[in-house]
Amino acid sequence: MVSATLTDLVFIIAGAAGLWFGAVVLVESAVRIAWRLGIPTLVIGLTVVAFGTSAPEFVVTIDAALTGNADVSVANVVGSNVFNLGFVLGGVALAGALPVSYDLVQRDGSALLVAVIATTAFLVDGQLDRIEGSILFLGLLAYLSLLVTLSSRESMPAAVSEDDDLADVSGFELLDVPKLLVGLAAVVIGGHLLVDGAVGIARGLGISDWVIGATVVAAGTSAPEFATSLIAARRGSAGLSAGNLIGSSVFNLLGVLGLASVISPLSVGPEAYPSTLALFVLCLVVVALLTTEEELARWEGGLLVGVGAVNWIVGFLAG
Repeated sequence: MVSATLTDLVFIIAGAAGLWFGAVVLVESAVRIAWRLGIPTLVIGLTVVAFGTSAPEFVVTIDAALTGNADVSVANVVGSNVFNLGFVLGGVALAGALPVSYDLVQRDGSALLVAVIATTAFLVDGQLDRIEGSILFLGLLAYLSLLVTLSSRESMPAAVSEDDDLADVSGFELLDVPKLLVGLAAVVIGGHLLVDGAVGIARGLGISDWVIGATVVAAGTSAPEFATSLIAARRGSAGLSAGNLIGSSVFNLLGVLGLASVISPLSVGPEAYPSTLALFVLCLVVVALLTTEEELARWEGGLLVGVGAVNWIVGFLAG
């Protein structure tokens, strides 16, 4: 029993490390490629970076769904969004007031609300079938189409300077594509290890799959968002930081959950709905705070961290 628990713990640590390393490498190479193609900063944050940092959630959620751990699959997405919007977005704002753009509020905040409303409505019966998953995934495609259609061209991302490695044209073609593949492989392997270890510990200690998925697994898969947003904020690229977190949350709900339920319909326990409702409330708070001023103030960041903590408590009590 002890040896099995230690093995599972090693799996969790190795899996989280693999996810962190893989996602950071994936995002860095993807941003270089996107930047060279002239994609605007906010769009990079909402699409390329958001997709890259959502890769751990995608891998973990699909892996859990295919191995019959539907509670871990859904809880990972719900818990990751709580972590992203509460702890990470709130934490970045606590470190320094975060400027908010009009597009982020009107377009992307609206997409987040639509995504969480649809997910909450679909989970009322404790199931997410293929039709509902298809609707969610089509919603993601519509969102991406809107970004491509409406986004205006921007200048070079603020996180990138002429002296930065991202401006190195000679290394672009030779290194970025292989790095992209290495990062993707690390994410896939790390995600599988994290799920195996977390489920093993949960069952060995009598903790529900939902609680372990919404806390330990969610924190592990959200590590790339935390790292990317912190780095972007420190470099002064607030659009990339905030856009990454909002975009990643939309990707998680529409893309990750949608595709996972298309591949394998998901049935979850009664504890899923209170946690999903709590996430819905958090999303409302986030969008409301983003619309009040032209920046997310430090006290608002503290409020988000507090609401995120309450969400985690709800998840524990529900499980």
